[in-house]
Amino acid sequence: MDMSNKEARARIRINELLLRSGWRFFADESGSANIALEASVERTPPSLEALGDDFEKTANGFIDYLLLDERGCPVAVLEAKRESLDPLVGKEQARQYARSQNVRFILLSNGNLHYFWDLEAGNPTIITELPTPTSLGQFHSFKPNPDKLVSEKVAEDYVAITQNASYRNDPRWNDPAQRDGYVKEAELKFLRPYQLRAIAALQGAVAKDQTRFLFEMATGTGKTLTAAAVIKLFMRTGNAKRVLFLVDRIELENQAWKAFVRYLKNDYRTVIYKENRDDWRKAEIVVSTVQSLQFSDKYRRLFSPTDFDLVISDEAHRSIGGNSRAVFEYFIGYKLGLTATPKDYLKKIDPARINARDPREWERRQLLDTYKTFGCASGIPTFRYSLIDGVKEGYLLNPVVVDARTEITTELLAAKGFSVMQETDDGEMVEQTFFGKDFEKKFFSDETNRVFCETFLKNALRDPLSGEIGKTIVFCVRQDHATRITQKLNELVHAMFPGKYNSDFALQVTSVITDAQQMAVRFANNNLNGHTRFLDGYPSAKTRVCVTVGMMTTGYDCEDLLNLVLLRPIFSPTDFIQIKGRGTRKFTFRYVEKDGARTEEHTKEKQKFKLFDFFANCEYFEEKFNYDETIKLPPIKPTRPKPEPPEPPPPVPPDYTNVDPDPLRTLRETSVPVHGMKIDRKFFERFEDQVKAAPEVRARFEAGDLQGAEEIVARDLFNKPEDFFNLDKLRKAVALDRRITLRELLAKVFGEIDRFKSKDELLEDELAKFVSIHQPDALHMPVIRQFFKAYITDGGVRQIVDSREYSRLANNAMVSLGEFRALDQWRDVIPEYVKDYVPLNQFLS
Repeated sequence: MDMSNKEARARIRINELLLRSGWRFFADESGSANIALEASVERTPPSLEALGDDFEKTANGFIDYLLLDERGCPVAVLEAKRESLDPLVGKEQARQYARSQNVRFILLSNGNLHYFWDLEAGNPTIITELPTPTSLGQFHSFKPNPDKLVSEKVAEDYVAITQNASYRNDPRWNDPAQRDGYVKEAELKFLRPYQLRAIAALQGAVAKDQTRFLFEMATGTGKTLTAAAVIKLFMRTGNAKRVLFLVDRIELENQAWKAFVRYLKNDYRTVIYKENRDDWRKAEIVVSTVQSLQFSDKYRRLFSPTDFDLVISDEAHRSIGGNSRAVFEYFIGYKLGLTATPKDYLKKIDPARINARDPREWERRQLLDTYKTFGCASGIPTFRYSLIDGVKEGYLLNPVVVDARTEITTELLAAKGFSVMQETDDGEMVEQTFFGKDFEKKFFSDETNRVFCETFLKNALRDPLSGEIGKTIVFCVRQDHATRITQKLNELVHAMFPGKYNSDFALQVTSVITDAQQMAVRFANNNLNGHTRFLDGYPSAKTRVCVTVGMMTTGYDCEDLLNLVLLRPIFSPTDFIQIKGRGTRKFTFRYVEKDGARTEEHTKEKQKFKLFDFFANCEYFEEKFNYDETIKLPPIKPTRPKPEPPEPPPPVPPDYTNVDPDPLRTLRETSVPVHGMKIDRKFFERFEDQVKAAPEVRARFEAGDLQGAEEIVARDLFNKPEDFFNLDKLRKAVALDRRITLRELLAKVFGEIDRFKSKDELLEDELAKFVSIHQPDALHMPVIRQFFKAYITDGGVRQIVDSREYSRLANNAMVSLGEFRALDQWRDVIPEYVKDYVPLNQFLS
């Protein structure tokens, strides 16, 4: 009897996966003989007729697939099941086969769902790609021992010993008077009591056979140092051979790399993946932004699920938020999440009374998902150390909140809003109302910005040693707002402190500014534009204020900050916590006064910092701060909204316009081949040549500043005479069946991808992410696959489902009413997932 289509489809998909992963294997395709198949990327999957008729018969004892290493020795068993069966039903059968072949690894698959099972370590784990022979060969030598990890003694000098194993023999360490100076000079890092408690909590979780952990630690409590100790714990006890550390921003990538090098370089090598694409396997710690791995699903192409034994997600609610979590879930093994945002931060947000698209509701879902991801659905993390804990124990500082509102902003923030009368084009006066969210977007007031700046300068905390305005970060609405605020601050300060600054008191540090990342680093290192002119020899930056929009928030360390200024409403609680956290770290201000041969050191401790809140953000999030200061601001005259820019003039007519008839003379149709016309291919090649000839584009791209690279291309190359490059023409030139992004084009130009994926390939990638995150059961998987793709690609299906007019599916060619009913609980999960995480534009033709 011929095998069913479900059985055939499963076998075809499994063969494709094995061949794509580079495996050599024996396959039982007939039920009576084992057939050797050599892996080749050119190999065509077998036809339905060639698959045999005993696919599901296993009583005879034949192994479905026996995977071989390069020497031809068995390394894994793959047990295949038909689509309608859960792969786990073959678990015990596969265990027997594995034992008979003396192999350690088992793969279970039905073509849609795949599991990896290490018989020496725990239970089967869902994977979306098969491990490669190379990765599994290296993994074979890995023998984890959780008991050894649990029993490892971790003391306060656990990291310091790696930095300098003989530090206790140094005379300066043994002299109490010199010890603090020695520790600072040698940059030795000692774990604080709460960091030791975090590691002990992780060891306790491992003792309970848990493999996922979540540390909820306030900003400024040393999450990276704690992570370094965890990495050493896993590596030293043989429970990890390689670690992946995921971040969500480029500046955090560099910061983490520097930290791990500083803490662990004597024992373990740390690399940034994008800078070590060819030799990352030689490192024990690999640092990467999740975005660089997620782009074009690069992680599935470059890595095997067994390449990393411990994956750490920094700022977990961000770096694995949404479908970025698919990168995190791709790898098997232990998972650790680090977050500064407590789950109960939104405890006063009632989900039943808030719109599903409200930023707070989205954030609430993200936080809940983060806790579920790490096995903490109850809301209790593996370890928690809050800002309040840090303040009570003397490690952190709470802000002094300065709530300041002008007459206009008071009305903007009120329920009724701020109303003005505007004259229409017809001369009619109409009333228009604006709210806080409209400031510097629809509503503009230079006078309000001036009062903001004056209020800050008058009330800012001063440096305790030099007396100048303390180092400050100002957060604006957008780029042009940051530009105007920077200019206004420099103008006001020039009048306040003549001769002290040269329009460098405040600097704009945003993504459009060249070397903005380095500016932020120099600001933290106190050498931005040199040193202060208020106190000779005092190592504090001349520039006192960085004006930004989205930079310098997450993970930016500048311990001597004294002021934070919010000139915008903030709707994300995570952003608010991160921004506030920039000022919570303690700091000792030091100045060495020299008088001839005599020197005297002056020190002052940072006692507090000010949070200037001009848009009631603390009130919005219902933070329980004591409003230590309330400032009365001078009244200002209402300002009308800034008018919209005038429409461009009509195009100049050409010199000649033909009005005579011009009939068609000949017509010939020629089908364009798949690879496109030669002129189309040459069009893209010309684009490639021009992009490669622009060194600034390459520099931005290789530095990870993809947005900057795109902006340069759009500005300098698009819609210029000669070629008039644009996205639509380039998409046609590469003969793609979907829309293409500029980011994809640049990735192809610079060799990050070797080809553009088709629409169906992208759909399969998105489905793989959904599967890795939601892990659906095998019974629903076939109809999930069909509905998932239809909902993404067919606007008609989306309209029917979103409007809940399900009866219209009765005659729908993409999804029938019966198939929709068969989805059960997935009917709501899939549309919500797609709305939140799948960019539909890329699937348009």
